[in-house]
Amino acid sequence: MEKLHPKVVWIFFFQFIFGGLLILFFFMWGIFPFILRGGFSLAWSIFFPVIFFVLYLIFCYIWAKLTYHFWAYEITDDTYKMEQGVIWKRYVSIPYERIQNIDIHRGVIARILGLSELRIQTAGFGGMQGKWGSFAEGKLPGIEKEKAEQLREKLISRVKGTKQGL
Repeated sequence: MEKLHPKVVWIFFFQFIFGGLLILFFFMWGIFPFILRGGFSLAWSIFFPVIFFVLYLIFCYIWAKLTYHFWAYEITDDTYKMEQGVIWKRYVSIPYERIQNIDIHRGVIARILGLSELRIQTAGFGGMQGKWGSFAEGKLPGIEKEKAEQLREKLISRVKGTKQGL
């Protein structure tokens, strides 16, 4: 099984930070009045949120490193295989006959880091649309731009070599 590029840790890190900011905001919104009512000093009232935010950043970085560590993929003769997950593991095997579309996506942070995301859409799953675009059953973040294009071409050639349809 192949690993993602090590720089993908930063993409995961920023995703976790932004994904948890709303929860962090509501948590802090509930804690601040409690601290102020408790008669804590102004210094403690400022110190607590700063320490909490620093601990949150440390947790996000550790979680990003763990996510990177437990994400792997493999292109075999007949399927694309992927495994991911720190606590709950997800194993995906996509036979080439089911692949409908292969996209390369490059977000802002990914472009800064020189990385890409390969999105493999399958029959019955790839057509689903969400707020942020279509969902992909096989998502492969954090691979170098050139390698993403090579993998895309390799997968397309293998898809063309299979019997599709009923």
